[in-house]
Amino acid sequence: MKKGVLLSIAYLFFMAIGHSQDFQGKAVYQSKTSMDMDFGGREMSEEQKKRIKERMKSALEKTFILTFDRTSATYLEEEKLEQPGGGNGGFRVMAFGGGGGKYYKNIKNQTYTDQKEMFGKVFLIKDSLPKLNWVMSAETKQIGNYTCYKATATKPIDSTDFSNFRRPPPGQRGGNKDDANKDEVKKDSTDKKETLFRAIETPKEIEITAWYTLDVPISQGPGEYWGLPGLILEVNAGKTVILCSKIILNAEEKEIIEEPSKGKEVSQKEYNTILAEKMKEMSERFQGGNRGRDGGNQIRIRN
Repeated sequence: MKKGVLLSIAYLFFMAIGHSQDFQGKAVYQSKTSMDMDFGGREMSEEQKKRIKERMKSALEKTFILTFDRTSATYLEEEKLEQPGGGNGGFRVMAFGGGGGKYYKNIKNQTYTDQKEMFGKVFLIKDSLPKLNWVMSAETKQIGNYTCYKATATKPIDSTDFSNFRRPPPGQRGGNKDDANKDEVKKDSTDKKETLFRAIETPKEIEITAWYTLDVPISQGPGEYWGLPGLILEVNAGKTVILCSKIILNAEEKEIIEEPSKGKEVSQKEYNTILAEKMKEMSERFQGGNRGRDGGNQIRIRN
């Protein structure tokens, strides 16, 4: 009963601010992704492994800014200076499937435009917003000054979602899924020859847990997440945690929320196909030792 009253109040408040053409807000999110760092790099020194882990940690911890009004939003990574000698080479691409750009979504039209750079080329991914079947509960917790409600959903993921890669158990590596002992006997040769895609696997689906607040009754959230009766302040999705650290409503200086327009226009499915092909090519070059001057694998996409 209490939850129903709160939803009614939220709806009335949403209608009130919805008629205000000037309504705008901004939310700052901290995103952290954990990743299995065991890539079978037995020939690497401890110092090299430590350096790679530090670079990967930097690439997997980011700050994003969601700027929203009543129907649309942009989600941008906050730029930060890179430490000298801290280039991530091919690791950044393997973790995220392309460089960060501008993510725009329109909840009224239920569409999104994701601008990404991949191997030197800019893509403009245009598609329908993914719809999650949220299951809302009365469970609450406090995030900062906001009371938040819990909602869960299950999301299918594709093979290009590298943030959810995991290393399979010993008996299932290198295509050998039945004989763990045989895998152990050939461990040395397998570790040297297995490619990136044979060494890791991606689950078919993950459970999403979101925490939203009715104090900001806008159906927005970080990245692709939306569809709840309040602003989503926290998301737990697989190995990624996204947490809101600051909210600003109706600041004096307004920002223009506009859809990106630069790049080759593709659907999400088309982009995933291109990415999978290039990652396979990169894996083969990595296996063959074909590297660029900076020690990373260099692949370009032709126009």
